[in-house]
Amino acid sequence: MVRTLESVRPARLLLLLAVLPCLALAACTATEPQPGEAQGGVVTQPEPGSTTEQKPKHKKHEPKPPPAAPQLREVARVIDGDTLELAGGRRVRLVQIDTPEVGTGECYSRAAASALRDLVPEGSAVRLEADPALDKIDRYGRVLRYVFRGAVNVNLELVRRGAASVWFYDGDRGRYADELLKAAERASKARRGAWGACEAVLDPSAAFTTEPKHNDPNPLTLEQGGCEPGYDPCLPVTGDLDCADIEALGLAPVHVRGADRYRIDGDGDGIGCE
Repeated sequence: MVRTLESVRPARLLLLLAVLPCLALAACTATEPQPGEAQGGVVTQPEPGSTTEQKPKHKKHEPKPPPAAPQLREVARVIDGDTLELAGGRRVRLVQIDTPEVGTGECYSRAAASALRDLVPEGSAVRLEADPALDKIDRYGRVLRYVFRGAVNVNLELVRRGAASVWFYDGDRGRYADELLKAAERASKARRGAWGACEAVLDPSAAFTTEPKHNDPNPLTLEQGGCEPGYDPCLPVTGDLDCADIEALGLAPVHVRGADRYRIDGDGDGIGCE
């Protein structure tokens, strides 16, 4: 049976009418821009408060690591008033100061070494501080440093006690130069340490030079059979006597009782020229 044109057209028309809404809905869904997508050359932004809006992430502040603890070194022995040796053999020359040299017979040399030994005894822990304005090593291979035991600047304390003077080698002045010079001036004025025991002149541009004091003879020694009172063994009566002389006589160490006229007991423990 052959369908006529008139009977087919109504059926196709109904089918077309049923499909058109679905096609329109698919087109709208496909063309609707998503947040952040370009629409006609314009980038759309999400509405405030929408679930698609992303909040910036805050970085966590990491705690700073604590500063590194200062490196401490062990003192093996004191060589003289301005030089010490560390465990391991490294020698340290205390910078910007000078003391009389042990073994040269200079006045107050042994007392200066005793003063340093009192400040940094064998086995004590010290901190070394370099100065960027000064040399780091001297011609003898010794490291040039300020030495600290706890909060005490040992270089400065030796000058305060009169066991050392300042020496700005080649005119170089380090970070503690002003403090060191003021301490030396005060010690010299007060006649502390070597300033009272010896003949010495404050000269920051030169090494610390000391000479024995030319004391008048002590009249009390006339009754002591030629022995200076207060010492055992007997020390001869003279204008001045230091440990180098006493050691040369074979009399060291010496027990000091009462007044220490020759000032050989630098640390005050009752024994001189140890």
